[in-house]
Amino acid sequence: MTETAGSSGRREAGGPEDGPPRDGGPVGPPPAPTQASDGLPPRERLLAMAAVSLAMTMAVLDGAIVNVALPVMAKDLAVDPSAAIFVVNGYQIAVTAALLPFASLGDILGYKRVYLAGLTVFVAASLACAFAPSLGFLVAGRLAQGLGAAGVMSVNIALVRFIYPHRMIGRGVGNVALVVAVASAAGPTVAAAILSVASWPWLFLVNLPVGGLALFVASRTLPATPRSGARFDALSAVLNALTFGLLIVGVDRLGDPAGRMVAFAEIGAAIAVGAVFVLYQLRLPAPLLPVDLLRIPAFALSMATSIAAFAAQMSAYIALPFYFQDVLHLSGTQTGFLMTPWPIAIAAMAPISGRLADRYPPGLLGGVGLGLMASGIAAMALLPAAPATLDVVWRLTLCGLGFGLFQTPNNKVIITSAPRERSGGASGMQSTARLTGQSLGAAMVAVIFGITHGAGSDRAVSAALWCAVLLALFGGCASVLRRGRAG
Repeated sequence: MTETAGSSGRREAGGPEDGPPRDGGPVGPPPAPTQASDGLPPRERLLAMAAVSLAMTMAVLDGAIVNVALPVMAKDLAVDPSAAIFVVNGYQIAVTAALLPFASLGDILGYKRVYLAGLTVFVAASLACAFAPSLGFLVAGRLAQGLGAAGVMSVNIALVRFIYPHRMIGRGVGNVALVVAVASAAGPTVAAAILSVASWPWLFLVNLPVGGLALFVASRTLPATPRSGARFDALSAVLNALTFGLLIVGVDRLGDPAGRMVAFAEIGAAIAVGAVFVLYQLRLPAPLLPVDLLRIPAFALSMATSIAAFAAQMSAYIALPFYFQDVLHLSGTQTGFLMTPWPIAIAAMAPISGRLADRYPPGLLGGVGLGLMASGIAAMALLPAAPATLDVVWRLTLCGLGFGLFQTPNNKVIITSAPRERSGGASGMQSTARLTGQSLGAAMVAVIFGITHGAGSDRAVSAALWCAVLLALFGGCASVLRRGRAG
């Protein structure tokens, strides 16, 4: 595309005149529309997406790559393995608690600035993690790393809306989904490869050259975007952090029978603080928690679809390894290979569903996708007593193809159903829905395993899988309901 949005005169319905001010310019009404109003030229678009992809790859990888090294870290730092879990939980809590505040800052300051700041913090925190002399320093570094990752994740989809022309947004969202799927699938393999030739600090040191390259490219190619000029609401940020922090900590503790009462207390506190948080947000013209966007039917249904789908996926992801190892008596390596078809199928379907989302109703595509995913999970629950490898592979491939068909169209509706000037809030809500769904799915499996008194039993795994089927079907129904509601 060689013409500018100013020459074409195109503008999204319901959006402002969104020609971006230059970085560092005065805050106020934006000038005449420029090229960023309807995407970048092909070369700049490719480079900008390369920068986004590099940063997202690091953020997603670091959410899972450390799991593999936890036993080694615990031994090297001379701490109990249960204490080392905070290395993982700290990152997750920081990301979840900071997503919406950083999304709000993106609306206020511009998405490029928040993205670059988050990436800078992430790279610096990676260096701190690599040279952490104790568990306390390592957890602090991981908290900082999570804050940096939140800066990247909170606005990545919002940036896609300015990198790609409107007619290609589905393709752009599909490319982001592809990056996330590939990074998720590659996490354990990358960790194992690094640990086979180097010590655990190199899990963090590899982020330095990759992050430096991403910063260099992003600073020169990401489009400047409109700034709202609103004030940042610190009280909302604190209430948000308390709500999601207490919820994640409580959910994580549900798997421990001895700490279940404390877990329920933390979840109850999260609900109470969350109620205050929501009531406060309802009084604000531009809330940090975009409750105003939830009044848009397509947006609200897309959020419900996303939470249900990610809860279903996480439930299966947690339950199936127990089935493979404790019921079928397979090794950890064999389990890893058997789980691989699911994320590979997501990666294969993501770019295809992105193109489909630009041509067909996203609500219908999401419904069909989650129907396929539910069918695959149900087929896994009905596996014969001694299944062949192919019996497992085709079922998990069906799950991945269905999830991949759902994910990109759903994300497109989330970002395009919101006004253009609220793209940051919509992007933050998309990531929050994913993390909330994953946390709820993990909690559901923990409760099921506790009730059935045996994580490795066929009965417990079967119950978890059937609950995942119900969640996927619920999400599919919510998706189909968007037909005729801009989705």
